[in-house]
Amino acid sequence: MDNRPIGFFDSGLGGLTSIPHLFESLPNERVIYFGDTARTPYGSKAVSTIRQYSFQIADFLVSKDVKMLVIACNTISATCLEDLRQRIPNIPIVGIINPAAEKIASICGRENRIGIIGTKATVYSGVYKERIKSLNTELKVFDRATPAFVPLIEEGIVENEIMDLTIHYYMDSFIAENSIDTLVLGCTHYPIIRSSIEKIYPKLRIVNPSYEIIGRIEKILKAEDILAGGDNDRENVFYASDLSENFSNMIQKILETEKSSLILKFKNLDL
Repeated sequence: MDNRPIGFFDSGLGGLTSIPHLFESLPNERVIYFGDTARTPYGSKAVSTIRQYSFQIADFLVSKDVKMLVIACNTISATCLEDLRQRIPNIPIVGIINPAAEKIASICGRENRIGIIGTKATVYSGVYKERIKSLNTELKVFDRATPAFVPLIEEGIVENEIMDLTIHYYMDSFIAENSIDTLVLGCTHYPIIRSSIEKIYPKLRIVNPSYEIIGRIEKILKAEDILAGGDNDRENVFYASDLSENFSNMIQKILETEKSSLILKFKNLDL
């Protein structure tokens, strides 16, 4: 038994889409979350910059005595996962891409055509395609960078004509030309616009990595014998590097999207 918290971090608020699923599956666990809202989005930044920011956040969470680090960000998972594991070798570090790739490999066959949407850094890294193909070489995998989604989501531009037009702009030709039938939401912000995507493309099967990562977390906690006990009286702590005007509205939107009744109180922290 280990009642220390799990450290979660993301380039912004998208990583919060995993939190309700964690508490549903593992109600005794506690988290310390850091969202780098002051420097989001990461997806269009140089890998060296993403690495620098990720090291800062990871070091902060480790200073809080977390028992595990969860990278609730596809961009960081795609570019910095192994660097973080080398930097912090004494606790498990979980990325979001491998669990999603394994889910795809388990539910898709040669007849399926899989599309991945994500930030520029995630898509250009090729990690999703590489990992999925390593699990099943017969799968047909296509990807497209959709860099405008994250800043729009962070600004609260979600369920309206602007977002719908942006979805059409990025995805109409991508889906049609590649006959996509299964779509991976390759950014933890994207579950927030899942309903808009489903409205426009109702026949798509959608895979949400924000959900798939929870099974990996539980598996590692059990294997390492560090599950929290029922007497865990620690509090969950949530930090953000910039509490912007849209911040509270976006938190509420995320929780509504995930059908969660959680109440999250954030502290401002500038690293």
